[in-house]
Order: sequence, then structure tokens, then C-alpha cells
Amino acid sequence: MIDKNKLSKIVKAYLEGKSNYLVEVKIAPGNIITVEIDDDEGVNIDDCVALSQHIESKFDRNTEDYELTVTSVGLTAPFKTLRQYKKFEGKEVEVLTKKGDKLRGILKSANEDRFTITVTKKINLKGVKRKTEIQEDLPFAYDEVKYTKYHLRFK
Repeated sequence: MIDKNKLSKIVKAYLEGKSNYLVEVKIAPGNIITVEIDDDEGVNIDDCVALSQHIESKFDRNTEDYELTVTSVGLTAPFKTLRQYKKFEGKEVEVLTKKGDKLRGILKSANEDRFTITVTKKINLKGVKRKTEIQEDLPFAYDEVKYTKYHLRFK
């Protein structure tokens, strides 16, 4: 079986100095390998092909039989790296907390420990007939959420 750490090192070394970055390496039983990459400006198919060819040059098919897929992360896939959070700062995201709360808001900021979204709530103010919209910043530690992903809105 192909070693995940060895493969991750090969991918990271190849991507060093490039705009693409590694998001995840998955190795399923039967040596079915999926390498997910991302880029702040979007991933080009040529980038996936070049990385795939590089990985294949590092492994001997006579020694290790494997199936390899190099792909970009989907637009609405859950974020897995801090760089993905940074990429979507200022954009609308969806967060599902481990408590089961689903929230939508603007990703305000992210750092190594936590991220903050700004949500808009409607509340009743005393003496006002209509609900008033207010904005509230909600900070989350990464381990408090099941996922955070870009909210794609069709208008």
C-alpha cells in the first residue's frame, strides 16, 4: 500500500512555489488515491494533469498497483484548510455546528485557531412594529463545526 505521508510530501514538494496548494490526500483500500488541490484563482485542468504525471513518475506500477485521481476541490465542498477559509473571507458561507445549528453569514476572518462569521438576524425592538435587522459576529473554533462551505447563491 502506498504511504500517505510519503505521497503528501511528494505533492507538497511539487507544489512548492506554485499557486496551487494541497487540500487533502485520500487513500482508500485497493490503493485508490485521490489528491485534492486548490488555488486562490481556481484550478486549471492542466495543473491536475501535470501533478498526476509527476506523482506517477515517483511510483513504480510494477511494485505498487494503484488508481490515481488528481482533482480540484469542488466549489461547494467543505473547507479543509486555513487557506480555503482565507480565500472566502468576505463571501457568504454556510456553517453547520456540531450542535446541529445551520447558519449562513459572511466569513469575516479566519486564523489558525478560529474563524468568525457575520450573520444577519431579525429581532423585535420595543415600540417598533416590524422586525429590525441586526448584524452579529459569531466566532467559532474549528472543532465546534461539522463543516463550513461556500454558499452558492443563484439569483
